[in-house]
Amino acid sequence: MLSFTVFAQDNPVLEFSLEEAVEHALLYNNTAQNSTSDVRLAQLQKWQTTSTGLPQINANISYNNWIQQQISLIPAEFFGGNVGEFTEVAFGTKQTMNGTLTISQKIFDGSYLVGLQAAKVYLEISKNAQEKTYTELRKAVTNSYGNILLTEENIKILNANIAVIEKNIEDLKKVYENGMTEEENIEQLQLTRSGLISAKIYNLTLKDLAYAMFNLTIGVDTNATVVLSDSMEDLIALSEIKNTAIAKNSVENAIDFKIARNDLKSKELLLKLEKSKALPTINAFVNGTYSGNSNNFDFLDQSQKWFGASLFGLNMSIPLFSSLGRSALTQKAKINLEKSERDLNNLRQQILVKIKSAKNDLTFAKQDLVNKKQGLDLAKRIEQKNQIKFFEGLASSFELSQAQTQLYTAQQQYIQAMLYVLNKHIALDVLLNPNQIN
Repeated sequence: MLSFTVFAQDNPVLEFSLEEAVEHALLYNNTAQNSTSDVRLAQLQKWQTTSTGLPQINANISYNNWIQQQISLIPAEFFGGNVGEFTEVAFGTKQTMNGTLTISQKIFDGSYLVGLQAAKVYLEISKNAQEKTYTELRKAVTNSYGNILLTEENIKILNANIAVIEKNIEDLKKVYENGMTEEENIEQLQLTRSGLISAKIYNLTLKDLAYAMFNLTIGVDTNATVVLSDSMEDLIALSEIKNTAIAKNSVENAIDFKIARNDLKSKELLLKLEKSKALPTINAFVNGTYSGNSNNFDFLDQSQKWFGASLFGLNMSIPLFSSLGRSALTQKAKINLEKSERDLNNLRQQILVKIKSAKNDLTFAKQDLVNKKQGLDLAKRIEQKNQIKFFEGLASSFELSQAQTQLYTAQQQYIQAMLYVLNKHIALDVLLNPNQIN
């Protein structure tokens, strides 16, 4: 009992609906977490750029100790000596200490103003990249969720079919014992059962892989035990309820269009940056300095004398001539901007086509699902009729096997069609509603 309890605590069962799985993935998937970190880095980069235009305060403390003081030669006649002779003099004290506080401020810098706008665009690009990651993650989670449901549904169908075949074999053995059928008919059913068992083993392997992939996608340990609370029918019903109408701003809401539009903004800023390099830059500063001088290290004594000085200044840098280098860079930036404008217009048309194609794919998938359901119902009736005919001696084992194969194929096609509807629904949904979770 104790061992079981500990095991249960160490390996809890995690239950997820599709919506909960997507929400969990957006929080704990490694790629999603990295995109969140990228947004945070962009926010910090924005503030870093902003701070360069705000007042900067720096302090500097220096201490100098002459190991051997520099000697200057002074005409000796200044001190009453002979003309033409020199006196060796060491100016100042052996030790000095200086403390300086400087405050600097940008007054005007065109590249700084462009940099502020660029930092904002960079933040938007990071958010667009995060949104792109989220949309791809939504599709990946939906696909892996659907693959598990598909595999489990396959296993259920195979188990049911195996049970039916085994019952048929047992019933046919009794008929054979009475001499009313051939042994070949039993062997034909056993061959069918063998194929179903092989398919079941294969799907059990796929199931383990599907769960491991799902766990990896949503950001839990690959060995964790998870349970899916939504059925395939639930998800299909949800896709029928959810509105996927194409609105007027559908193209503008598409994440690829947002990324391209921000790329255009970045090209506009690069053009502004090149133009701003022809403008002057103006900086101002003010500082205060205190200096102390002594032949011994007694700067901490109250008797030490300190001499103060302060300075205010402006610095202007004016670019005059660059041998047409700036002009070439400006023209390059202008050409790149024109290319981005054409790319954005082309992308608008591509997204419109992509949305229409996704809409048509979803419509076809739903129609195909209806057809596959009708085919499945028909295959069930045919198989049941052939079973009755077979045991009444009106149909051969080959005819029964053929009807069973048709049924198994129809079953596979039906659940595949359900997964197809689910995937096409999410593909359209992330195009029209990129900011929504489900």
